[in-house]
Amino acid sequence: MISALYYLFLVLLCTFFMILSAVALVLCAPFDPSRRVVHGLSRILVRIFFAIPPFWRQRVIGLEHVDRRKSYVIVLNHNTVIDIPTLYYLPLNFRWVSKREVYKVPFFGQFLFLHGDICINRGRATAAMEQILREGRMWIARGASVAIFPEGTRSKDGEIHRFKAGAFTLAREAGVDILPVVLDGTNRLIGKNLLFNWRNRITIRVLPPVPAAEVAETDPHLLMERVHDAMSTALTEIRDKR
Repeated sequence: MISALYYLFLVLLCTFFMILSAVALVLCAPFDPSRRVVHGLSRILVRIFFAIPPFWRQRVIGLEHVDRRKSYVIVLNHNTVIDIPTLYYLPLNFRWVSKREVYKVPFFGQFLFLHGDICINRGRATAAMEQILREGRMWIARGASVAIFPEGTRSKDGEIHRFKAGAFTLAREAGVDILPVVLDGTNRLIGKNLLFNWRNRITIRVLPPVPAAEVAETDPHLLMERVHDAMSTALTEIRDKR
């Protein structure tokens, strides 16, 4: 019953913020090409979502590695849809790379459109890569970062699996740092019965960024393995300290 009421509250909350974001997009478009205002509204929405349940905890580690003045290619592990709002705890303006099927999900699809996120057709790999590079460079040039799940899909067992090259290729071509982020606990927030776990804890750990110079000089496949291993080690450390 409590979960049903909270879902109803979220529908009303998201509807309000969606209308507010649409208005902000229209009014701010001439002087806000990176859509920083729209992104900021989504950060407020996320804070409300996580703040109301009294026993939900969110712990952010490693914010000292984030330079708010810089653009990054953000890479993070993917377990559940809750990963998406969780990343808004980072003090960065970013665009998501998402599969186009998400457009069909209520609220998520509309917010993707308002944010200007990069929605790709995963069934057309070459075209998808070209789109990531084209639109990713455009948003980075406007001062935004780009967030990508390098595994390409959700992990079914909670482990971090093999990475794909898209994020690393974009960072190399755009000349920006790679910022690895590890999430733990997002997959326990909502159970298989769609009921909320009211005593959940989420950890967001930001790892030291890989400098743009190192991205440019390192073989992409070697870099992928290095970042993958660092993120896997960090995930194990988080779990050991639960």
